[in-house]
Amino acid sequence: MKDNTSQETVIDLSQIIKALKDDLAKIIAWAVAGLLVAIVVVTFFITPKYSATIDLLVNQKADNTATQYTAQQADLQAINTYQDVLKKSVILTPVLKQVRKTDNYKGNLGSLQSSVTVSNTTNSQVVSVTVEDTNAYTAADIANTIGDVFTEKIKKMMKVDNVTIVTKAKANTNATFPNKKLFAAVGLVIGALIGMAIAVIKELTNTTVKDSDFLTDDLELVNLGTVYHMDSERNLFNVSSIKGSEDTSSNRRV
Repeated sequence: MKDNTSQETVIDLSQIIKALKDDLAKIIAWAVAGLLVAIVVVTFFITPKYSATIDLLVNQKADNTATQYTAQQADLQAINTYQDVLKKSVILTPVLKQVRKTDNYKGNLGSLQSSVTVSNTTNSQVVSVTVEDTNAYTAADIANTIGDVFTEKIKKMMKVDNVTIVTKAKANTNATFPNKKLFAAVGLVIGALIGMAIAVIKELTNTTVKDSDFLTDDLELVNLGTVYHMDSERNLFNVSSIKGSEDTSSNRRV
């Protein structure tokens, strides 16, 4: 007789697919539940954030065409320095003081620094400063204040007047975080995966003997017969008996 403890469980792909088809309605229900949970979390439990961007042009005023190219190259090299300076306390400390007065800003210098993003496209003389905050109008005010303070400070620090505000920040009431569509899609997928996992686990842990081949081939047991389903409504079956040598049978209800 085979050692049952040493037998390996063989996962039949067709069996898994059948289990998924049988529980398709439950899988869809789990997917819908995941979608609804994601929408509720995004709507009621996550604070939305808004962003505003101000664009600064780094461009020296050249006296003639001969020095224009040299000045432009110097500006491009200075941009890397400017990107670092924009997030330093020398700029953000006076900005923090001002927005606390005008916008009742509750954050500190660290939170202000983390909310500021400075970007620049390669070979471009435009530096973009983006501020993210839970209030769209506060984000715009902070970005514009950074632009004003930086243009004044950089003149004294670098002894050059080469920064101009190109585009002021405007309040954008469309939240940049969270992405509701992305959250909904993730919730839908996670819900569907949970439903599929439950269906597969239920199938793999089902120890019901589905056919006699499992008993004779796998367990090497002798099949003594088949017991059919009893009538559950009337709860009765027929029993035949033979009396002596008479070739007759009588039916009894049990």
